[in-house]
Amino acid sequence: MGSYINNNLIREEQLQFETKYHWVIFFTLPSLLTLFIRPLILRATDEFGITNKRVVVKTGLFARKTVEMNLNKIESVNVDQSIIGRLLGYGTITLIGTGGTRETFHNIAHPIHFRKTFQEVSG
Repeated sequence: MGSYINNNLIREEQLQFETKYHWVIFFTLPSLLTLFIRPLILRATDEFGITNKRVVVKTGLFARKTVEMNLNKIESVNVDQSIIGRLLGYGTITLIGTGGTRETFHNIAHPIHFRKTFQEVSG
């Protein structure tokens, strides 16, 4: 799935878990206004992954934003899910790093599995 993450693995690094935006992003106002082009681009280009050494998030098609945090520099991975999010399997992931770094990503598929994999790999 993730060409960015796979192409940027460092020596002895292996991808443990990868996810993307949940299909619920197709049912938003920006999705309707762009005739579903925006969510198609988001699902095709944005990547969320955990390796045995770091968490890697890449967003954007033309202007790229990457968040790469070493596992030992992340204090916690918080998951927020609404009732509908729990039923459908999506939620918000917040990465909190040492020094107060905070990165939040909304409408992510399998957020509990993301957090569980982080805990297993970092523990």
